[in-house]
Amino acid sequence: MGLTNSQYDTIMKIYEERQYAGRHALDARRAFVAKNLPEYGEISSQISSLSIEQASKLLEGDETALSKLKKALTLLREKKEEILKNAGLPSDYLEIKYQCPDCKDTGYIGNEKCHCFKKQIITLLYKQSNIQEMLKEQNFSTLSYEFYKDDDLLHFQNAVKTCKDFIDCFNSDYHNLFFYGTVGTGKSFLSGCIAKELMDRGKSVIYFSSAGLFEKLSQISFDYNAKEELADLYEDLYSCDLLIIDDLGTELTNHFSSSQFFSCINERILRKKSIIISTNLSLQELRDRYSDRIFSRITSNFKLCKITGPDIRMYKKRYGTMRSQ
Repeated sequence: MGLTNSQYDTIMKIYEERQYAGRHALDARRAFVAKNLPEYGEISSQISSLSIEQASKLLEGDETALSKLKKALTLLREKKEEILKNAGLPSDYLEIKYQCPDCKDTGYIGNEKCHCFKKQIITLLYKQSNIQEMLKEQNFSTLSYEFYKDDDLLHFQNAVKTCKDFIDCFNSDYHNLFFYGTVGTGKSFLSGCIAKELMDRGKSVIYFSSAGLFEKLSQISFDYNAKEELADLYEDLYSCDLLIIDDLGTELTNHFSSSQFFSCINERILRKKSIIISTNLSLQELRDRYSDRIFSRITSNFKLCKITGPDIRMYKKRYGTMRSQ
């Protein structure tokens, strides 16, 4: 499960906060016992004194000192448990409580990431993807072919196959996808299907509408007051496993935005980090709207998937269908 440095630091901060909270709660319980159960503290003092005394005897050659110490300690510990029980407290009241007993809230068991750490990764990836809510409806379990006929159906079936191949080969082959075609035909839906499958496998995915991405790129370039805050976003934008840019062509296009867009996709291509772009623009409109070098990067480095058909959103609104797609 590949994480950027900022994502890893975010998760480790959660574990640091868990450990701090656990120690703080334990200190509070200890203070409560010290104040309300002084006899408990007296027995703790007896245990310390007895341990020192028996250790001295052992050093002096008393071979029975160790066995006597074990018996005495057992009796004293039983008394401590009895004190807690009589006060209505559990026997482990003064032990630290871990949210994950397996890794003791460190995130690791030996050198391996704990199961709770892996769960944190997936939770973080969903949160940072910008599409957590959307994916509850946009996934392969809600996919339907009922809106497509003839060539439109063939195009969509081919696109679905391409999506599944993209997912299956994600770890072994580097690919980018470019969905284009008429409005409301399922391009964003298929991007969401891919995003969910990959995030469930622990891959980092970041989703932006085209307008949202260009706004963030502008912030990174010009908002000097938020440079530190935006640094993590900058790293994630170029290092995440998959970047999804939805509705390309809806943003305000100018020389600056085109330049930033080229830099973004070019940098990710150089790093072999996958990109999915969806747009309602035709290839000719794409070429007319953006520079030749952007058009060249896309047509040379992306698998082009044309999807056509009725506007499904309008179809559902008109006929009241409950299909998610």
